[in-house]
Amino acid sequence: MDSFTPIDYVYYEILDEAKSKKLDGVIHFFQDGNQIESEKGTVKEILKEKEGDFLLLDSNAKIRLDKIITIFGKPGPAYDYYDSFANACMDCMGGMD
Repeated sequence: MDSFTPIDYVYYEILDEAKSKKLDGVIHFFQDGNQIESEKGTVKEILKEKEGDFLLLDSNAKIRLDKIITIFGKPGPAYDYYDSFANACMDCMGGMD
């Protein structure tokens, strides 16, 4: 597992609000490198562990905070990284020499 990248405090506020309002929704995140996964649920807890900070859902899914792309329709800490794939320079000629 790669090292945890600290996230902006605003994301902790978004997660705390989601927890206090018991919001239910979908979270998209990176798992195992660049594989994109999603989980649906309600925020149960924000965990601070040696490996980093995690979001625990009522489904018992555990998601590392710096890997979240979107949470309940809002951009997450990893959104800019995800978006960079769409904005990557296309140097390949795609078979057109």
